Amino acid sequence: MSADPTLTLQQLAALVGGQLYFGGATPPPLEIRGVASVAEAAPDEVTFLGNLKYLPALRRSQAAAVLVAEDFAEQVTPVLIRVPNPSLAFARLVAHFAPPPVSFAPGIHPTAILGEGVQLGAGVSIQPFTVLEAGVSVGEGSVVGAHSYVGQGAKIGAGCLLHPRVTVEARCVVGNRVILHAGVVLGSDGFGFENDKGRHVKIPQVGIVQVDDDVEIGANSTVDRARFGRTWIGAGTKIDNLVQIAHNVVIGKHCLIVAQVGISGSTRLGEYVTLAGQVGVAGHLEIGDRVVVSAQSGVSKNLGPNALYMGSPAVPALEYREQVAHLRRLHKLAERVQRLEKPPA
Repeated sequence: MSADPTLTLQQLAALVGGQLYFGGATPPPLEIRGVASVAEAAPDEVTFLGNLKYLPALRRSQAAAVLVAEDFAEQVTPVLIRVPNPSLAFARLVAHFAPPPVSFAPGIHPTAILGEGVQLGAGVSIQPFTVLEAGVSVGEGSVVGAHSYVGQGAKIGAGCLLHPRVTVEARCVVGNRVILHAGVVLGSDGFGFENDKGRHVKIPQVGIVQVDDDVEIGANSTVDRARFGRTWIGAGTKIDNLVQIAHNVVIGKHCLIVAQVGISGSTRLGEYVTLAGQVGVAGHLEIGDRVVVSAQSGVSKNLGPNALYMGSPAVPALEYREQVAHLRRLHKLAERVQRLEKPPA
């Protein structure tokens, strides 16, 4: 945030590459001092409309201006700023008005513990009570947050941010510009057991986890190490909080894995796959490129590419909607059957 983040409407529109629209009125001499939601915006703040279901709230809003899509034609009180993508434009304004980002001074805190042969790139920041075991390497400009643990031989790339209490187990590999939020665990043992004479015998898990460049993993999510080989998270993939990824799973590039998803072992996801909240995926399956699986669905078989799937077990969206429609008419069908089966008086 600059020393004085205040913007005129004209400056604000220029910042987001938008077009001002005053509805034929004289442009008001407004100064924008912040951003807020549609319902909470004050008369000197700007908001955005990313979904038309919030249009009634926008009509009541006190906001000075609102970012809207280029084809928006409704009459509302706030000044319109038409942009190609209101949500992305609003994110740019949030960055402008936000407090300065938290920064960490390079160096090693006195309470940190470094094993033999640890290699640190230029500008690395090792925060309090962190443990880096023997043979760890951390790339240039990376931050390892307080109380984090990096196991023997693990490699962290450049420009990474490990928030407090992150665990990267032995030999795991993290690429460049990766963000791991608090409580993330990479490389815990895969859940592998065999029944031998009535007892569960642990199967050694000797592989690794590999996380490629520009991945972000949310708080308290876990990625198990492979039984052998690697559990692999592709470049650009974003993983939400409280996600469980089992051993030998492969997730392609630029996927979105939303909160409370569970992916069982050895399943492979293509590129640009979206798994919405609480999706469960069985093991040893393949999910094609650009698949979207809706919330709370259960995936029990392979899914072909470029399609939307819903339900449990997950089926193509059209089929699922037909099933739901039939279920909602079952009571009427039951009543009809009862009438037809009723013996004549």
